[in-house]
Amino acid sequence: MICRSAFVFVLALVPGLAPAQQPAAVPPRPEPTAQLSLSEALTQARSKSPAYRQVLNDAGPARVAVRAAYGAFLPQLDVRGGMGYVGSGSSTFGGSTFNQTSPSITSSYGVDLSLSLSGATLVGPATEKATQRAVEEDISNATITLDNDVTVQYLTALQAVAQTDVARQQVQRNTEFLELARARFQVGQATLLDVRQAEVTKGRSDLDLLVAAQAENEAKLELLRRIGVELAGSVTELALTDSFPVTEPAFDERQLLSTAQSDNPSLRALRAREDASSQNVKAARSQYLPTLSFVAGWSGFTQEFTNTDVLLRGRTENAKIDLASCDFQNALIGALPGGGVPGFPNGGIISDCRNFVGLDATGEALSPEIRADLLGANNVFPWSFREQPFQASLRISVPIFQGFSRNLQVARAHAAREDAEEAVRARQLQVRTEVQGRYLGIQTAWQAIAVQEGSRAAARDQLQLAQERFRLGNGSALEVTDAQTAVTRAEADYVNAVYAYHRAIAALEFAVGRRLR
Repeated sequence: MICRSAFVFVLALVPGLAPAQQPAAVPPRPEPTAQLSLSEALTQARSKSPAYRQVLNDAGPARVAVRAAYGAFLPQLDVRGGMGYVGSGSSTFGGSTFNQTSPSITSSYGVDLSLSLSGATLVGPATEKATQRAVEEDISNATITLDNDVTVQYLTALQAVAQTDVARQQVQRNTEFLELARARFQVGQATLLDVRQAEVTKGRSDLDLLVAAQAENEAKLELLRRIGVELAGSVTELALTDSFPVTEPAFDERQLLSTAQSDNPSLRALRAREDASSQNVKAARSQYLPTLSFVAGWSGFTQEFTNTDVLLRGRTENAKIDLASCDFQNALIGALPGGGVPGFPNGGIISDCRNFVGLDATGEALSPEIRADLLGANNVFPWSFREQPFQASLRISVPIFQGFSRNLQVARAHAAREDAEEAVRARQLQVRTEVQGRYLGIQTAWQAIAVQEGSRAAARDQLQLAQERFRLGNGSALEVTDAQTAVTRAEADYVNAVYAYHRAIAALEFAVGRRLR
């Protein structure tokens, strides 16, 4: 170290050369303004991840579907009402012609009560409950998948951070080596070729640091995307606070296999779908059962003529006709022997035909009482309803033949259930394979860490020997460069091995369906 300081001191004494060619300092890591732990990332992801929230949205309709299935046993109540207008004129219905002299306005109401019970109604609650359980298992599967996705990306981002630190260490080593090469060149103990070799190595490590920093930023951005949040500041100022210790795995393979068969989220979701498909078979078979229907209703209507003059005129004309008939009847009865009532006009039986038919004393207009009653009876729009008779009916229908459509639906339901059963069996085999493979993968990853640790130690020793040889003038800059490259590769491989081990544990946890550490 004293020798290296002397070389740097000599280099600084050379006028016009040392200050201009001083290698750039290693850029420091930005001070963090935001921190993110794995638990915080998982919590944020469960509340912010768009894809996960889409799966959560299925829970609401599933709950409502169960409630609706039970609601099918309750009668339906419908209330209706309306208003209308009919102009004057004639209309033909059923071969008969109807004339309406005055326009009219109408209003009506109706209350209908209905209930229909069928086989599908009976099996509906069980079917919808099975579907709800399947949706809940889908949500559980999505939760475990999201946790694994975020955890793996968090590990990837940590790995990128570690690789950036490796690149930064390499820049620091190359900077010191370049300073040493220039100092030795100034005192004649190294060649210009050694200096240029050190400069090239330093430039390559600077570029590697830029690439590593970019990869780190992209990994953090991808982590934020999967969580579903946006960072207020720069991603370069985000620090990941969790660390994962490297401990020797102590898992029991049989226990892992047993746990996976009961807890694997995707397998549980498929089993729930299998149960739902069995209920769908029952629903398809229920179409062979009869249907019971009950309907009851209350209703009323109003009709008010808008042209009261036409209404009054028509009633007056009818009253005049009745008056003539009344006078004729009185005259006819009075002409019979012993007929009529003594003292009555014309010897008839009706004392005042005008009053009897509703005309006034002149016989040309309606009496005030009749006129008022007629106008009052017409003034019914819109609330003076005329009640209609209560109606109720009960019907039962038995399906006999529907063109084999029921057979087709039952066959399709059976096929869907068998497909679900095979999907469960296939997933069971796949889960078993995944657990066994990932269990072996953890053992391999653990052994790889030990191998990379040995390689890293050997590379560091090699670099130290090369640097000492170069300081003593027995080695070349190329030897140091090769040794530094080997150290960087060994350290990077060690980092990759460590995080490959952590990802292997995460993959095993995902296959089993629960945390293992």
